[in-house]
Amino acid sequence: MLSAEGLRHTFGAVRALDDISFTLTPGRTLAIFGPNGAGKTTLLRVLAGLITPQHGTVRLEGGRRAVGWVGHRSHLYGQLTVRENLMFWAALYDVPADRRRTRVDLVLEQVGLSQRGDQPTRTLSRGLEQRAAIARALVHDPLVLLLDEPFTGLDLAAAGDLRRSLGSLAAAGRIVVIATHNVEEGAELATDLAFQLEGRFVEFAPRAERGADEVAAAYRRAVAGG
Repeated sequence: MLSAEGLRHTFGAVRALDDISFTLTPGRTLAIFGPNGAGKTTLLRVLAGLITPQHGTVRLEGGRRAVGWVGHRSHLYGQLTVRENLMFWAALYDVPADRRRTRVDLVLEQVGLSQRGDQPTRTLSRGLEQRAAIARALVHDPLVLLLDEPFTGLDLAAAGDLRRSLGSLAAAGRIVVIATHNVEEGAELATDLAFQLEGRFVEFAPRAERGADEVAAAYRRAVAGG
């Protein structure tokens, strides 16, 4: 389980987080929508343990090592192959040496890169690089996967591939949290939705039966102030 309670954080006069609370159980996918400056990235970085909030708490079964983080940078070395990158990160995460190869092969299969493992990372397309970054975040088998704007720069085909990969991860029992401007893509994946404006969740609710177009319309109304 992942829970946040009363998260508050400011940067000078800017309220990045303003009393945010929520709980997610395994198998849930939360899509957080909000304009630039709404505090989405700050929230993800707090959940990942990269920022300590000024107020409030985050609780996560398994602690911070149970988190996989995919930000704006892939954190992959271009001169190394995809497999070499994942072996390096597996060592950093203290995956036992006798299990690293098996674990790397598994995550490559999970993200659809089994045939690309020996390809230098610098030669990957944007979509394939994003999948490799997700594999890097999964190599230590975290419960929670956090993704900041994962659809940026992807064409329709690559976005569809990524959406299917993320959907399968949630179906396997992980908690997935996505911050994105892409309401249509995020809504397709989400079991839960949040609209974040000026550091606050102005809506947090299960997606229920709402289609992506309905979610997009509700988001536009929230940004416009009702």
